[in-house]
Amino acid sequence: MKNNSWQFVVSLFLLFVFCVDGLAQTSNQHKPDKTLLQAIEKNIKDAVGQYKLLAKNLPAGSFPKTYFPKTGKYEFSNSEWWCSGFYPGTLLYLYQQTKDAALFTEAKRVLKQLEKEKNNTETHDLGFMMYSSFGNANRISPNSAYKEILLTSARSLATRFNPKVGCIRSWNGEPNEYLVIIDNMMNLELLFWATKVSGDSSFYKIAVTHANTTIKNHFRSDYSSYHVVNYNGETGEVQQKRTAQGAADESAWARGQTWGLYGFTMTYRETKDKKYLNQATHIADFLLHHPNLPADKIPYWDFNAPGIPNTLRDASAAAIMASALLELSRYVDKKKADEYIRVAETILKSLSSAQYKAMAGTNGGFILQHCVGHLPNKTEVDVPLTYADYYFVEAMIRYRKLMR
Repeated sequence: MKNNSWQFVVSLFLLFVFCVDGLAQTSNQHKPDKTLLQAIEKNIKDAVGQYKLLAKNLPAGSFPKTYFPKTGKYEFSNSEWWCSGFYPGTLLYLYQQTKDAALFTEAKRVLKQLEKEKNNTETHDLGFMMYSSFGNANRISPNSAYKEILLTSARSLATRFNPKVGCIRSWNGEPNEYLVIIDNMMNLELLFWATKVSGDSSFYKIAVTHANTTIKNHFRSDYSSYHVVNYNGETGEVQQKRTAQGAADESAWARGQTWGLYGFTMTYRETKDKKYLNQATHIADFLLHHPNLPADKIPYWDFNAPGIPNTLRDASAAAIMASALLELSRYVDKKKADEYIRVAETILKSLSSAQYKAMAGTNGGFILQHCVGHLPNKTEVDVPLTYADYYFVEAMIRYRKLMR
């Protein structure tokens, strides 16, 4: 895995980033919304109760997936499901805010069930699965065991990288397919972390190569993103650009757009390379100025969905967008920062309303309602989802921190 020239360059670069990071961020002068801060305080308190309810109803060896309010039935998964890390991740975020020991105890219990996925080389989602969970655990309570689990996970993820394509393979398709989805940008954070901790620059190299290839092939001229790009695994040539979860191949599937926004914001944070900041701000411009973005800033499940405005919203896309915009506001000029924070505030207010936030004791213990997982496949449609809760809690934490 070692590459001495990259090792030297990255070591110097990380030292530079450490020295100038504070200078690279815009100081916040945005006036806090006191009403929103009060709502966030209540939301966190309510979320603790909800997740204790969810924990009470979770069968042994299972992870929460969703809940169907009309029937009162849950859907659970095993640890291999791509969302398995979000439940412990949310517990850890809530523990960080409240110091409620029961949350930490439940998170540690579930982490033991999740640990074996560190060796899973059949998924690109190890960033979602392991960094959202063990990454938060290691940040809150650092120890060598968590560190080694994360490093093993990064090594497993790196096995899916093809240098001919310049990307980490997402889905295992047919022999002539090399499928890469925009969601994969979110898994790069695990690789950036691995280089910082291990000094092995190959993780960093894979991450930036994947990001560069994604910029080149996943985006249209208006900075909307395709969901899936199918490469030739032997030559690296693009064979097809299409959707899987969106309304059409040329449509802008809402959650996919927010994965890109979040992913390139994070990549800028980890590299301080301005091309990633430019990509993130262009994506933000596409989202925030799109004529089909509703006034409450909760996107329709696809920006080009048929039937707008009489179609489903996606609270999960909104939560991801709010969290990403709050981070992105730290890296841009005051005018853009104010715009991003204002939109994030609107999203958080909307998600805090009775329309999207479940009443205490309802919704199976999930925090948010009205998410869309895979509408074309008719799965997880207009239901709560674990990643919506995770990024909602993360966005609230980021807002609190930004307003200090």
